[in-house]
Amino acid sequence: MATPSNPYAQHLAGRDALEVLIETPGRLQGLVAKIGPARMKESYAPGKWSLNNVLCHLADCEFAFGYRWRQAAAQPHHIVQPFDQDAWSAHYAEIDPKLALVAFCANRALSVNWLKSLPPMTLAKPVSHPERGELTLHKLLQMTAGHDLNHLAQFEKVAAEV
Repeated sequence: MATPSNPYAQHLAGRDALEVLIETPGRLQGLVAKIGPARMKESYAPGKWSLNNVLCHLADCEFAFGYRWRQAAAQPHHIVQPFDQDAWSAHYAEIDPKLALVAFCANRALSVNWLKSLPPMTLAKPVSHPERGELTLHKLLQMTAGHDLNHLAQFEKVAAEV
């Protein structure tokens, strides 16, 4: 169930966050290939971003979330800096979605490798999010995994129509 601290919890539904983080790039690559370039330019639902824009959003989020994770691991009680996804999306139409997908996949692979190196106690480190309240690094990972699943469902919906 979604909560104020994790609006993506219902998507995760008890799955292991790291497993989802590992699987997402491959699933995303397969869905993008199935959907094809022409359909990727279209919105996945009325009034929503195109799937190309969602790819750019995921690449941006991977930079932002990876930074958050590293700061949470490195600093005592890190305070997360939120970002305005709509402001960041202002130039997505000019970004090559293929580059966004490559960037997402490469940064995710690096982050997963880094996450696997952490001792378990690091995942319990507290962080503060101005919009989500008090969390842990593990909760940040769960939020990201749920975020992945939310966007993968959008791609899967369109792929099912192709």
